[in-house]
Amino acid sequence: MPKRLPFDHKDSSAFKLLRKVQTFKDLTSTEIKSLATILKKWQYKDNEIVCREGDIGSAAYVVAGGEFYLDIMDRGIKPFYKGDFFGEIALVDARPRMGTIRAIGDAELYSLDVSDINDQNLISPLIAKKIYQGFARSISSYLREGSTLYETMDVLLIQDGGCAPGYNPVTAFIPEYLCRAGRNVFIAAEGFKSVVSNLTSDYRCLVYNPEIYKQIEHVPGVIFSPPLRDARGANFRSERFPEFKYTRYQKMAAENILKRRVKVLIGIGGNGTFYGIKALSEILPKNIQCFFIPVTVDSDISGTDCIGEYTGVEVGAEKIRSFMADARTHKRIYIIEMMGARGGYHALRSCLGAGAHLAVLPNSDYNLKNITKSMKARKDMVIVVAEGYKVKERKRKKYKGNAAEFFRDELLKAGLKTEQRIICEGFSRDIRGAQPNNLDIMLAQRLSRNLAHLIALGKNRCMPAVLAEKDYSIPFDKIDTDNTVSPELASLANRLTKK
Repeated sequence: MPKRLPFDHKDSSAFKLLRKVQTFKDLTSTEIKSLATILKKWQYKDNEIVCREGDIGSAAYVVAGGEFYLDIMDRGIKPFYKGDFFGEIALVDARPRMGTIRAIGDAELYSLDVSDINDQNLISPLIAKKIYQGFARSISSYLREGSTLYETMDVLLIQDGGCAPGYNPVTAFIPEYLCRAGRNVFIAAEGFKSVVSNLTSDYRCLVYNPEIYKQIEHVPGVIFSPPLRDARGANFRSERFPEFKYTRYQKMAAENILKRRVKVLIGIGGNGTFYGIKALSEILPKNIQCFFIPVTVDSDISGTDCIGEYTGVEVGAEKIRSFMADARTHKRIYIIEMMGARGGYHALRSCLGAGAHLAVLPNSDYNLKNITKSMKARKDMVIVVAEGYKVKERKRKKYKGNAAEFFRDELLKAGLKTEQRIICEGFSRDIRGAQPNNLDIMLAQRLSRNLAHLIALGKNRCMPAVLAEKDYSIPFDKIDTDNTVSPELASLANRLTKK
């Protein structure tokens, strides 16, 4: 227990100390002397607690001597030295303390009790009003400048790349498993861009425990993570940050990660995000654990199921079924561009699921003349073309249309003649914002649990992975981002003709 010390309210050293406290800068000398009459002085031994996280506050404090330290969620945040002031937030609205304050060595405090401030027999209403105005100004400045909460970030998540179903669910599950393990989770507000910028406003704190959230919800950027489990889209990423491919920006991000004393770095996204995290892992010291979680509609990370691929195929196949129904009704030919930059995973599986007539994939060659012959015998048809089909050739020729239009033009050049109307549809981006289905939510949970296990084991520079019923991990240097499709599977999506 702290020891109350005898205190002379006319002590000039106390008066000089109070004059230096910014919170009391509007008080006159006479008012400062009046304030000093309600102060109490306390002595604390090493590691003795002043106030505990979650307790209801009834006093604010001025450090009279020695050092005190603030811990939030069992993590050291900042020291307080002679003349520093703390505790005013809980005093103003009876909010639970957002952190624990403890003494470092023998130290002394002046306490200012809310009951004494409100006692008109001790302090005049005018002085009390000015004291509370000082509290409000201090709190407002604290909120504007951002919390010391972000000075040290234990676990930092970075999301980048194109949106995909499942970004938000995995962002909810990671704090669930890591907070249970005593870790504190933060996330960059706008991917790599935020880590390069590195302002306090560039980060958010993800809190899984509702009791902890109630204590610090007033701090800017603090977010209760469980509701993200069922949310669409990706709340913490921006449009791609292409500048991050340059070493200069990678080094800036690495320096900022070190400044904020990050212990675990986790990238979430597709192949572009992986390359960014891998680049950072090669710059950062080995004691910082680095991981990657695959979230991508097109499953462009090999060796694992990727969050978003199940929803993507389900929604993609339903779109194709709708086009097939319209094609049968109106006797039309639809050529649809769908996601599939490299291997064509999404385009192929969506085509197979819906039973469309042909999937045109990036790395495949097609006998266009045979296809045109087969098309003549049909009154309706739906062809799916992956967005990466002959992309280099299209760029070289400066072709302005999409992959579906390019394939249509190839068919026409190959001699296609049909009375049916040919309609080309560009890539449907709404798939990215689809509601994550149960399989992707389950996968997000499995990968998050696996991630927490890898962190606890001290693993590093690897990706948690899932295939069928097997949970394992893949080292960064073994990850392949060219997720090709097997010829046997691709052949199932050719109902028109063989190559």
